[in-house]
Amino acid sequence: MIRFGQGYDVHRLVEGRPLILGGIEIPFEKGLLGHSDADVLLHTICDAILGALALGDIGKHFPDTDPLYKDIDSKKLLLDVWSMATQQGYRLGNLDTTIVAQQPKMSPYIELIRKQIAKLLSTSIENINVKATTTETLGFVGRGEGIAAIAVVSLINKESNHF
Repeated sequence: MIRFGQGYDVHRLVEGRPLILGGIEIPFEKGLLGHSDADVLLHTICDAILGALALGDIGKHFPDTDPLYKDIDSKKLLLDVWSMATQQGYRLGNLDTTIVAQQPKMSPYIELIRKQIAKLLSTSIENINVKATTTETLGFVGRGEGIAAIAVVSLINKESNHF
């Protein structure tokens, strides 16, 4: 009746690209490098949902070797993944995410990101949690080389009367 999935992703920060996180553009001098728009948070959410459905990972469904996905908006990828869940009869229980970034400060954007994700997953904002943390200048995140994200999701079968 309830399925859980977790996701983790990392992308390198580079100059000359916009910083897209959680489906919104965040002003910063660097952006994330990837085959798509490199939205590390939405990719992590995709992986968590796919994990809950036992359908592999984002690379299996949207390979970075396929030119179809070059520079694609990750909101489209999440909508496709979410469609897989709803077609199997699931609704979102809740989503808990963490953005791991030394810079920029995420707090001014958390509510915008929550609203965007809630819209994409057709759910109430109360079901979406977005946190942010630094690594206290340790590791690749602390050196400003990249951003990571973690997500945990619960999916509830729509036919369940218990939740």
